Order: sequence, then structure tokens, then C-alpha cells
Amino acid sequence: MASIKLVLALHNHQPVGNFDGVIDAAYQDAYGPILELLEEYPEVAITLHCSGSLMEWIVDHRPEYVTRLREFVQRGQIELLGGPFYEPILAAIPRRDRVGQIKAYTEYLRELFGVTVKGMWIPERVWEPTFAGDITDAGIDYTLVDDFHFRSAGLVDDELHGYYLTEDEGRLLKIFPDSERLRYTIPYAEPEETIEHLRGIAASHINAVAVFGDDGEKFGVWPDSKAHCYTNGWLRRFFSALMENRDWLQVVTLGQAVQSVSPLGKIYLPDASYREMTEWVLPTDQQIKYREIVRTKEKDADWADLKPFVRAGFWRNFLVKYPESDEMYCRMREVSRKLEQAEASVETENERELLERARTELYRGQCNCPYWHGAFGGLYLPHLRNAIYKHLIQADTLLEQLAGRQGRWVSIDVQDFNLDARKEVQLAGDRLVAYIAPARGGHIYELDVRATRVNLLATLNRRPEPYHARVLEAGKLQANLDGTSELDINNSVKFKQPDLDQKLQYDSWPRKSLVDHFLVPGTTLEEFQSGQGEIGNFVTGVYEARIRRSDSRIETILTRTGTVGGASVKVTKTIALDTKASGELDVSYELEGLPAGEPVHFAVEWNFASLAAGADDRYFYDSQGQQRGQLQTVQTLDACDRIGLVDEWLGIDAAIDSSQTGDIWTFPIQTVSQSEGGFELVHQSACVVPNWNFIAPADGHWSVRLRMSVDTSVAQARLLAEQKR
Repeated sequence: MASIKLVLALHNHQPVGNFDGVIDAAYQDAYGPILELLEEYPEVAITLHCSGSLMEWIVDHRPEYVTRLREFVQRGQIELLGGPFYEPILAAIPRRDRVGQIKAYTEYLRELFGVTVKGMWIPERVWEPTFAGDITDAGIDYTLVDDFHFRSAGLVDDELHGYYLTEDEGRLLKIFPDSERLRYTIPYAEPEETIEHLRGIAASHINAVAVFGDDGEKFGVWPDSKAHCYTNGWLRRFFSALMENRDWLQVVTLGQAVQSVSPLGKIYLPDASYREMTEWVLPTDQQIKYREIVRTKEKDADWADLKPFVRAGFWRNFLVKYPESDEMYCRMREVSRKLEQAEASVETENERELLERARTELYRGQCNCPYWHGAFGGLYLPHLRNAIYKHLIQADTLLEQLAGRQGRWVSIDVQDFNLDARKEVQLAGDRLVAYIAPARGGHIYELDVRATRVNLLATLNRRPEPYHARVLEAGKLQANLDGTSELDINNSVKFKQPDLDQKLQYDSWPRKSLVDHFLVPGTTLEEFQSGQGEIGNFVTGVYEARIRRSDSRIETILTRTGTVGGASVKVTKTIALDTKASGELDVSYELEGLPAGEPVHFAVEWNFASLAAGADDRYFYDSQGQQRGQLQTVQTLDACDRIGLVDEWLGIDAAIDSSQTGDIWTFPIQTVSQSEGGFELVHQSACVVPNWNFIAPADGHWSVRLRMSVDTSVAQARLLAEQKR
């Protein structure tokens, strides 16, 4: 009788930094229930991958799951897959960290479950040919990627029912194609459809292996999946159908398939990720064009023949599409390089412990989720970006301790930190780290607060996304409804807040800090919010930079001669960090060449990310110490020389003091993005803009001094109290 082996591989993952409540809900809705059902079907074997970030959470919060899972593993019903510990995209981290993360998770699972894993899950199935060597160097024998990857290498459907060998510099890796057809029928079609598909393969192929590998969250976490899989019994019916056909359909693990079936041959896979990911990475206009072409061609008779040769984008270009992703990537690489350099000087046990703590923090800071964006939130979720910076900042601080930094200290460095072939300036100290880009407006583009491990400039620009067209269309339809807060059009468009179509707005410059604006005199807050009023060319213009340093004070002096209206104006801004006040940035502006007697409107834009909005314990305050609304408040503070932002939950108080009285504008930067639950408005940062309307003096010279201070005493006191408990 014809037969076939079926591999059911589930991938469970929760991002580093995700909320405990979200993870626990996923545990209760998916991770736990599927084990309960498997108890009733001892002949159904699965291959399971839990990412290290999720497994650590389970160990801390749901240890009973570990005990239960260990029993499944010991009796051979579940094979565990390894992989890089904190689920990084392998293409986005250095080779040394790829191998290190995989080895670290293999050892963690060995200690936890008493087994040595030989297979692994590749995060987001992002593949590049050299990964084969790195994976085998880490002790892994086999893995799986999408059948899309194999089709991109020239194979056809009839050649995808088994596994292949690939190699890099002679290092062999076994690699399975993961069936897209099965990912779409399980659990969305009735079980009989999957059974008939497998029956057809078995009838025409000897020793066939079919692989289903997909997110475990689709069995209980994804919208409506809990009711579908458990309440309505789909998963039980599926397992029963597998048992009813076990005379020809054998459910096996990946490892069992490797042991019982020979490879189909050798293959070299091209750079690839799953099909949808290759679309999402395209620039917005190209993505729209690509989808239009595909929709048109799908109607053609030869589309099935043409489709394997149609490919979209390459994962690494997410770092181009989203500069904020690139900023995280470059910061991560910097920390990884510092760690590698520090390894050579480690001698004592205490130093080795510090180094390993820094390595763990680095690895956590490589978790893939906020480095990209597609059908899920990813990059657009501030708490996930903040988690990346939290761990990278902590790793950097530990490495500074390892280097012997003690007490109050400051240092200045000039390098191409963001890999743009231009030099940036880093001002670092025991409390703050600032990265400044002279070639891009002299902006501060990262500002790390060591005590709270927060980057106050983990901002995100508002930019067009392909799905915004659906938001606009839904908005038009909603206008004809009764104004309810949730809209569901054909079960495909859900607004989590009302009027999202009216919130769409795009930024024409980076929402960073020390963004220098010369505005039409009298420009209003509303006009500035909408991007109007600019008459200078300083916003993203190139500044020349020089540095000064002493043991106690460091500063960079940035100068640019540009145009304001028809006038040639010189701006000099100096940014300093001093050991006497290492929690403060001292910023001074000198404006020269202003047209005497003419009105001038000068503004310095700051953005503060990582501080949440929509809560009473996160608020602005003025020079009198009076609260001035939550951090999403749109307002003008007239004739003011101080503004502060407080996040009581984080224990941060950030304030800007000005030597010149002026107006201060505040407004939120909010994005409209898609997530599993629908379209939503997300607070990304609070924009704070001190601005001054004045008449230029006779000598054309005007100056202002700004002091940006960060007080973390509340957070530090809280930490000390926790350590004493």
C-alpha cells in the first residue's frame, strides 16, 4: 500500500519584552491546550520549537508546562527543535552571534529536558546560503524552510516530498521544504481536504515526506482560532482523521524522518524568506505595484508556470526601508563588536561573569520582532523596540564596567556608527549616551539613559504603508455608519479606534532631537504639525563637526552656513556632557548673519520616545511645576522657559530648560499600523518644540542655551528597594 510520512512542526514564540498578560493568554489559549489534546492521541507525534524568550518566561511563570513537556519528550511523542536562543533573524546578526546563540539554546534545552537537539527552527525562515555552515558549526544536523525557497531554486512540486542536502564550504546540512499548501489547509480547511492531498502524494511518490511547519499561535491565539480549533473541535477532528488513516499515513518527527528516509539529492537555496515577507520588504510604491501585477497575472492561463520565477524583495532591505530598524541594527553590531574585543582581556572569574551577562543581554537585544514590519505590528510596537534598546544599553553598560569605568566619567568618540559612510559623534558618560549625526542636521538620533536602560529617541517616523489605502477606504464607508469605534468590513478591516483615516499623516524629516527649524514668522502650532512653515535648509542639512575634550567635559561643536529665506545664516550648536552634571546635556545655539531688524522664528525640535501616553502618571509639567496634560496633549505653553516630561512607571523625569523665554509646543507623533487585531493608532513619541519669535538685533546675532536633564532617582530608589527584599 502507498504510504507517506507527515511531520507536524509547531513554532511557539513570544517577543523579548512582550507583556506578561499577552504571553499568559497565549499560554492558556494555545500552548497549554494543544498538549492537553495530544495526551488523548499518543500516536500523534509533533516537532515543537519554543523560542528561548518564551521558554524562559514559561520556566519562570508556568513551570508545570516544563514538567509536562518533559514527559512528552521522554516518551518520544514530541521532538524539540533548537535554534538561536532569542529568535534573531540570522541575516541581521554577526556570524559569531549566530553560532553562539544556537549553541547557547542547545545547552539550555539540554539542561532543562535532558536531550541534545539536532534540528532547529530558522526564525522567519529567512535564509542565506552561508547559514548552512554556521548552523552545522553550532552542532545542528537538519532544519526546515518554506517550499518557496526550493521553488526559487528551480524545483517543482513533485520534487518537494522529502529533504535535501545543502552545504557551505563542505559542511553538510539536511533541509526540509515546508509545504505552503499544508500551511493554508491546516487549520483552515476541513481535515478531509488535507487527508486527500496527502493521499494523492502517497499514491505517486515512494518514501514521501510532507512537512507542515507553522506558528503554534494559529491554534488558539490568532483571531477566532481558539473557537475554531477547540470549541468547534477542528483540531480534535484533525487528530482523529490522522489516526483513522494510520495504515498509510504515519505522523513522525523531523528526526524520525531523517533516520528513516534518504535525502532526495543536493540543493543550493538562494537568499529567501517566506513569500509574504519578500513582499513586505519592498518599498511601499513597489509593493503596491507588485501586488497589482500578481493580481493581474493570476488570471492568465500560464500563471502556474510563471509564478516560480516571480520573486519580490530581500529581507536585509528592511534596514533600508525603515531607518529605525537600521539604528537598532547598528547599535547591536557596535555592542557585539565591543563584546568580542572585551573577550581577549577577560582574566578573572568576576570579569568572565560580567562578560557572560553582557553576552546574554546582547543576545536578547537581537530578537527579530521589532526589526521588520508586515502583516503584524513588529517595528510599530514601541514596547518591543524599547525592549531591544533596554538589553543593548544594559550590555553596553556591563562592558563599560568590564573596561574599568568607575564613578563619574565622560568620553567622546567619532566613528561611522550608523554605517552610512559618514562620521557620527558619540558622547558617553556614566549616566547618558548620545549619538549625533552631523551629516543629517546635527540631530541627536539616540539618547540612552543608563539607569533605566531607555533610549529616549527610539522614535518612529510616520510613513506611507500599502494598507493605508484600505484605511482610507474604510474611513469613507465608516462615515456613512453610526460612528461606532470598531468597523468590520467583510471581516477584513477593523478599526481599534475611530476615525483612523483622519489620523494618517507622514513625516518629511526624522523625528529626532535638535532638529533646527527656521519658520515663517508667526507660524502656528497647527501649521507646524502639518509640516508647513519651513523657510530654512537646516532641518537635514550637513553640519561640520569638531570636538573638544578634557577629563571632566566633552563637547562637539557643529556649524552650518545655510539659507533662511534669502539670507545666509550661520548656526553653531554645541552639545556638551560634563562629569559635574552627567545626567544633563548642555546645548547652546549661536545664530549669526540674521537680517537686522527682521522678524525671525526659530525652533528646536525634540522628540521623546519610550514614555507612554494615555495615562495620568505620564504627563507634562511647566516652569511652575504645574501638570500640563498627558504626554499626547496638543498645546502651546506661552512665554515659558521650562518643560518637563514625567513617566512615573519608568521613574523618569526629563526636562528642558531654556535661557530665553519663548513658546513651547507639544503634540504626539502617532502612527496608524496594522496588527493581528486590526488597524490601530500607536503613540510613538511626544514632540516638544521650544520656539522663539524675535526681531533680529542690529549685529545679526542671537543665542540661546538649552539644558536637557534626566532625573532617574525614583527608578534607582525603586531598584535599591527591590534588591533589599
